[in-house]
Amino acid sequence: MAEENSRSKKTIPPYMKAISGSLGGIVEASCLQPIDVIKTRLQLDRAGAYKGIAHCGSTIVNNEGVRALWKGLTPFATHLTLKYTLRMGSNAVFQTAFKDSETGKLSPQGRLMAGFGAGVLEALVIVTPFEVVKIRLQQQRGLRPELLRYKGPVHCARMIVREEGILGLWAGASPTVMRNGTNQAAMFTAKNAFDTILWKKHEGDGKVLHPWQSMISGFLAGTAGPICTGPFDVVKTRLMAQSKSVGELKYRGMFHAIATIHAEEGLRALWKGLIPRLMRIPPGQAIMWAVADQITGFYERTYLTNAPL
Repeated sequence: MAEENSRSKKTIPPYMKAISGSLGGIVEASCLQPIDVIKTRLQLDRAGAYKGIAHCGSTIVNNEGVRALWKGLTPFATHLTLKYTLRMGSNAVFQTAFKDSETGKLSPQGRLMAGFGAGVLEALVIVTPFEVVKIRLQQQRGLRPELLRYKGPVHCARMIVREEGILGLWAGASPTVMRNGTNQAAMFTAKNAFDTILWKKHEGDGKVLHPWQSMISGFLAGTAGPICTGPFDVVKTRLMAQSKSVGELKYRGMFHAIATIHAEEGLRALWKGLIPRLMRIPPGQAIMWAVADQITGFYERTYLTNAPL
């Protein structure tokens, strides 16, 4: 019994999962910011000014310069780093809570619930306010500061609070919660499944994946969420982009926005920006997991023996 209790304590602690996520987020943000800018512009394009991903990117570069593709990088990188720190750490805590008290094993349902809980938590604490600021910055056209309404992330946040109240930073919270909760439930479950199916990697076997293996598993795990949650992402972007200071709000909430977009622009409009999301999220998960798995793997090899991942 003493030996069993000793082994049960040999787990990778949540803080190490959090650190691995934060470092993975920094690398991901630096690589993939331009795709996120293009996705946001496409989702906000009601007039059809952009003919597709390549046209949108070239138009931004031609009209605003290459630097415009990294608009909003500061809040985006900070947002990703904090988001992954909270996501990985809280998921580890939730997984521990949902494990069977007798066997110490985590059921598929427990894994889904842990992922959903981590997604809801990150959406409310970090994702929504950071994305409101990021989207307000990204929808601005041009690079001349005197022509821009928001001069930077801090100035943007201050203006939103001053003109719309503190809750203005949580515009679009409902679809964000739905999107992130569903995404993380699917992602953590799929990542574990692909690790098992492709690489025979089981929790607690002491095996550390190579970076390319983690990238493949992470890429595949990151594909399902965007397809399932496309409407929530479009609605989230529209709700976050509208400002109370410029007059009456077009969208009164999540369900009103879905109905309005469907009526005015058609069903396909609810999946606007899906291709750039698929270009950003799966590669982003590949990068993040390649970094995170190596950090947790190093900790396991250094401090633990056959510790559950």
